[in-house]
Amino acid sequence: MIDELAYIHPDAKIGKNVTIGPWTYIGAGVEIGDDTWLSSHVVVKGPTVIGKSNRIFQFASVGEECQDKKYAGEETRLIIGDHNVIRESVTIHRGTTQDNWETRIGSHNLLMAYVHIAHDCVVGDHVIMANSSAIAGHVHVGDWAILGGMSGVHQFVHIGAHSFTAGSSVVLQDVPPFVMGAGFPAKPRGLNIEGLKRRGFTKESQLAVRRAYKAVYRNGLTLDEAITELTDSAQNDEQVKLFTDFVSTSSRGIIR
Repeated sequence: MIDELAYIHPDAKIGKNVTIGPWTYIGAGVEIGDDTWLSSHVVVKGPTVIGKSNRIFQFASVGEECQDKKYAGEETRLIIGDHNVIRESVTIHRGTTQDNWETRIGSHNLLMAYVHIAHDCVVGDHVIMANSSAIAGHVHVGDWAILGGMSGVHQFVHIGAHSFTAGSSVVLQDVPPFVMGAGFPAKPRGLNIEGLKRRGFTKESQLAVRRAYKAVYRNGLTLDEAITELTDSAQNDEQVKLFTDFVSTSSRGIIR
């Protein structure tokens, strides 16, 4: 159902069974997938592609031009997957030519009220960003990561899969997979073991991840020494490999 008070640009493509509330603005170059629901007072500008079965609440601004001063009006994109919940007053900006020309958000994510996702960010699947958390340009957030309320993430930082940041954390360096970070600046505070349990990781895999964490954070080793020590374990456990690959390829350095 499309309310008669909504504005839909003639070039926009609207899927089947889409609900659009009053005073919502859908601009040129926007595609909205089947079964998506948009409340009143939502603004979506293109080029933006929104997948199926998303829920977007009032006053969200989706696909707006970015705030990067280098942006010169290029036709960059925003791509959003399926089954996301985008709550009140969330802002998501399109990409820039300085990266891949697009901001990309996966599926099954929960973006709580007042979240900000800047240009060229890549957000995976099953991510939770709590109220007023914000990620600057070019940030990557891995699957199942959780950002606590009012967390702020510096540009170009990578947040690893299954990691967790406490509320009001300021993240200036990469957070490896499974690691919990907190503080200003964020420091490692252990492993997100509760998250691993909830997602069905075996006890053996949990133990392997604990050993990997200790090698990097507790045993007094350099990162190179820790990665070398974990070589055999990474070959035998997919999660340890995820951890060591992330640490060894970090360009900003990891929180430590």
